[in-house]
Amino acid sequence: MLNEWQMAGHLAAALGFGAAIGLERQWRARMAGLRTNALVAAGSALFVLLSQYGFLSTASEANYDGSRVAAQIVSGIGFLGAGVIMRDGLSVRGLNTAATLWCSAAVGALAGTGLFVLAAFGTAGVVGANLLLRPLGRRLDREPTGGAEVDTDYHFEAVCLEEEEAHIRHKVIDALAVPGYRLHSIHSQDAPDLGRVTVAALLTSEGRNDRMLENAVSNLSLEPSVSAVSWAVVPHSDETADTAPDGRRTFVRPKQPLRR
Repeated sequence: MLNEWQMAGHLAAALGFGAAIGLERQWRARMAGLRTNALVAAGSALFVLLSQYGFLSTASEANYDGSRVAAQIVSGIGFLGAGVIMRDGLSVRGLNTAATLWCSAAVGALAGTGLFVLAAFGTAGVVGANLLLRPLGRRLDREPTGGAEVDTDYHFEAVCLEEEEAHIRHKVIDALAVPGYRLHSIHSQDAPDLGRVTVAALLTSEGRNDRMLENAVSNLSLEPSVSAVSWAVVPHSDETADTAPDGRRTFVRPKQPLRR
C-alpha cells in the first residue's frame, strides 16, 4: 500500500501529463486548454487513488473491488466533454476537444495507479495525434478549403477619435479575444481623417467562422467615437482566389463604413 507522499507523487505526475496535453490545446486557443486538461487528469488520478486505497480500512482486501469507482470516470467525463461540443450551423465543433479531455482522464487514471510509462506514452500519443494528424487530415480532405480544420486569418480594423484610442483598443481586444480565435497582434496608426486613428488587429480562426467578426462590428459600431469598422480575410500563400479588375486579390465582400 502506498503512503501519502507516494500518492502525492502520482497526483503530481497526473498533473504534469495533463498539462502536457493541455499545452497543445491552449496554443490552439481551445475552450479546454492547459488548466482544464491538467485538472481532468488530476481529478481522475485522485478518484483512482481514492478507489484503490481510500476504503481499504473499512473493507477486506479480498472482497474489495476498487475498479468500481474508477469505472465511473469513463462515463462521468462524458458530461464534461459534452459541455465543449457546440452546434454551429450545419457543423459541429468541439468533438476533438471533448475526445482530448476523455484521453486526459485516461492518462490521469494511469498515473493514479502508478503506470507512469504507459501514461507517458498515452500523453505522447494524444499530443502527437492532435499535432501530426491535423495536416494529414487536410491532405485527405477532397476540398481543403471547405473543412473546419483549415486556419483562416482575419484583418480587423476600427477607425475612432484620437482621444478614444486606448478605450477602443480595449474594446477591440475584448471583442476578438474569444475561444476559437488567436489574436496575434494589434496596433494603431493615423487615419486619413484628421483627429482619427485606425486600430488594426490580426487574428486566426481554425475554420471559416465570420459570425464573431460580424458581432464585433455590431458591438463596436455602437461606440460614439467609432466612425468605421471593417474586417477582411487575409489570404494564405497557397490559396486560390478571384482577381478583381484592378489586379488586387479579393476574398470577402466589401464592408460599408459605419458613419455617425
